[in-house]
Amino acid sequence: MTELLEELEEKKKKANSQAEKYKRLRDEKNEEAKKWVEKRDEHNAKVKELIEKGNELKEERNDLNEKVKEYKEKRDELNQKVNELSRELKQEKREVLPKDGKSMEQLKKEIEGLEYEQMTNVLTPDEEKEIIDKISEKQQELEKREKLIEENEKIMELTEELDEAKDEAEEYHKKVSELAEKAQKKHDEMLEKFDKADEVREKADEGQKKFVKAKEKGDEYHEKHIEAVNEVRDYNKIISGLKKKQRRAKKEKEETETQREAKELYEKFKKGEKLGTDDIMTLQKAGLL
Repeated sequence: MTELLEELEEKKKKANSQAEKYKRLRDEKNEEAKKWVEKRDEHNAKVKELIEKGNELKEERNDLNEKVKEYKEKRDELNQKVNELSRELKQEKREVLPKDGKSMEQLKKEIEGLEYEQMTNVLTPDEEKEIIDKISEKQQELEKREKLIEENEKIMELTEELDEAKDEAEEYHKKVSELAEKAQKKHDEMLEKFDKADEVREKADEGQKKFVKAKEKGDEYHEKHIEAVNEVRDYNKIISGLKKKQRRAKKEKEETETQREAKELYEKFKKGEKLGTDDIMTLQKAGLL
């Protein structure tokens, strides 16, 4: 039995060592899992922050696009007004200016052509005088037309109204360009935030996978730890039972030897032999006195 107990104690020692090993491995994996959870949560918080910022930029972009739309409509209305005023002004000028002459634009071009010819060509005095006379004649004709226009109140009012409409349309066009540029910038920033969120989300997903892997391994080591602990407990029960049995067998052996010794002493007592104090106590313990 002693050899069996020694063998069982050795097996219990190994099982206990295994239990400690799996406990250490379990704790290491649980700590690793905890770190991955922290990283995952950190990445998810960053994703949330980026998406919120992206949505803010999206809202700002949409607001700007609404303004762009509003200003485009206003600009188009003004451009339509410019076209209508231009047509009305041209019609009014046609009614005021002589029907048999050239238009003011034609006269201006002809004057510019003659002036260019005078400056660039080598001319005789007679040729140059002829060009100067033509220029003077056309300028007089142009001035006559300009005077007719300047003296016409309706044409002057239409011209002023047209210039104002053009300036206002140009102002709205500038606003449309500026706001469209700002909206595009917000759009680009929004896409950048959403792309970054996708990038960080991949890291969060990777952290989740590594957390699950570490947790599963930790659970596996925990199960092995429990198995080893139960094995140690089982060995303890068996060893305890064997030791109890061993103690009982020893006690029974001792009691048997005491009974045998007591019987021998009792025979001596019956024969009248003198017994010592220890002998008498032995007889009493055996129930023979």
